[in-house]
Amino acid sequence: MPLSDDEKTLLNRLHIKVMRTERRNRVLEAYYEGEQRVEQLGLAIPPELRRFLTVVAWPGTYVDALAERITLEGFRLPDETESDADLWRIWQANGLDRESQLAHLEALKFGRAFVVVGAGDGVTPDAPSATGGDGDRTPDAATPLITVESSNEMAMELSPRTRQPVAVAKFYVDDGSVMKATLYQPNVTIWLERRNAAWSEVDRDVHDLGVVPVVPLTNRAQLSRRDGRSVMTRIIGLTDAAARALTNAQIATEALAVPQRYVVGAQPDDFKDKDGNVLTAWEAYFGAVWALKNPEAKIGSLSAADLANFSGIVNHYAALVSGVTGLPMRYLGQATTNPPSAEGILADESRLIKQVEDFRVGAEAAWERAQEIAARIRDGEWNPRLKQLETNWRSAATPTAAQAADAAVKLVQAGILPVEAAWEDMGYSPARRAKLKALRDAERAADPILEIARNLPTQQAAGEPVPADVGG
Repeated sequence: MPLSDDEKTLLNRLHIKVMRTERRNRVLEAYYEGEQRVEQLGLAIPPELRRFLTVVAWPGTYVDALAERITLEGFRLPDETESDADLWRIWQANGLDRESQLAHLEALKFGRAFVVVGAGDGVTPDAPSATGGDGDRTPDAATPLITVESSNEMAMELSPRTRQPVAVAKFYVDDGSVMKATLYQPNVTIWLERRNAAWSEVDRDVHDLGVVPVVPLTNRAQLSRRDGRSVMTRIIGLTDAAARALTNAQIATEALAVPQRYVVGAQPDDFKDKDGNVLTAWEAYFGAVWALKNPEAKIGSLSAADLANFSGIVNHYAALVSGVTGLPMRYLGQATTNPPSAEGILADESRLIKQVEDFRVGAEAAWERAQEIAARIRDGEWNPRLKQLETNWRSAATPTAAQAADAAVKLVQAGILPVEAAWEDMGYSPARRAKLKALRDAERAADPILEIARNLPTQQAAGEPVPADVGG
C-alpha cells in the first residue's frame, strides 16, 4: 500500500525536525564531552594560538551528577506492598536496567529521549533437531519489546488537545548505507526506505492500538516548550567564559611564568655560528646571548608575572556555575577546608536532590505509560489497574549507610514503620528483601517463645489458660 499524500507530508515534516534537532544536539554533545570550540578568541588570542585552547567539562559534570542518582528499582500495582514481578520481568528481559540509564542521560543532555514499545520479537529455542541444530525458534509473545531511542533519530508531533503523540518517526541508516524510516501512528506502523530521493513503503502493520506506541521522556518541559531542554543550557555561557580565562592562563604560563631575558646592543653576528649560519631561537636564547661582541651590550631579565588573578576568575566562574546548577563546589574542583559530615553532604546536595526528584516525576509518567502500552500489546486489552501504577526509585541522596541504618532502627522501634518498609528505605533490592523475609520467617518458626506469642490471642479468645511464663 503506497503512502498517502498526507503521510508523505507528515514524514517530510518530521524529517526536517530530526535534522534540526541533530544539529543542535551536536553542539550540546561537544559541551558534554568537553570538546567545544570557544568563540571570540580573536580579541585576546591570535588564531595561530588556538592550539592552546583549554576547555572545562562542567556541563558534563552536571549531567553526570544528576544521571548517576536516577535509578529505577521496580513497579508496584495498587494495593500491593511489593514490586510486581511480571512487570519487572519484562523490564529486565529488555535490558532496561542499563538502557533506562542511557535514556535518562539522553534526556538530561538533549532534553528528550524516546521509549518505543512493540510486540515481542525475542525468540526461545525449541528442542534440538536430530541433525544437531538448534531447532526451531518461536517468538516470545509474553515479553513485549521496549527500546530506548535518541532524539538524534526521532521526532514527534503532539496533539494540541491531549498533549499525547499523534505521530512519531525514526530515521536511521542501515549497514548498507540505505536511509530507512519507521512512521508510528495511533493505528498503524509503517516501515520505509528512501529510494531515488523519495520514500518508499516496505511494510505496514495495522495494529489498531488507538495510541502511538512511543512515549517521550522529557526533561524540563514547559507549557510553551513541550520538547524539553538540556540541563546544560544555562551554564554554557559561563563555561565558555571559564574556558577563555583558562586559555589565557595557559598562554600566559607559556610566555610569562618564567623570568624573561632581554639584550640591548647585540649585533647580528652574535646570532650566527662559526660558519656564518643563523642560530635557531633556542640556540641563541641558551647560548649566544651570553657571549656578545659588543662590550657595551647589556643583558637583563624581567620578573615572572603573577598568574594568581587567573585562579581567582576561574574560581568566580565556578561559584556562579554552582549557584545556577546547585552543584556543590567540590564537584567543580574547588577544595573545601574540612571533610563534610553526613548532614553537611545532605544539606550541600539539597538542590541537586530536588532536581533529581523533579526529573523523576516526568520519567515515572513515561515508564508507567510504556508498561501500560506493553501490557496492552501482550494481553490485547487495556488493564485499568495500570493507570494507578507506582514506580519505585532508589534514593537520590548520597548514601550514608550509618545514617540510614540509624534512622531505620528508630522508626521500627517507635512502631512507625514495619521492618519490611525499613529494608526498602535502606535501598535493599526486591530480591534481597524477599531473601531477608524468608530468613526472618525461618528464624521465627524455629523459636518456640515467638510461636507461643503468635498464638496467644487465639488462646485467649478460646478461653484457654495462658502459660505462667508468658505475659508476665
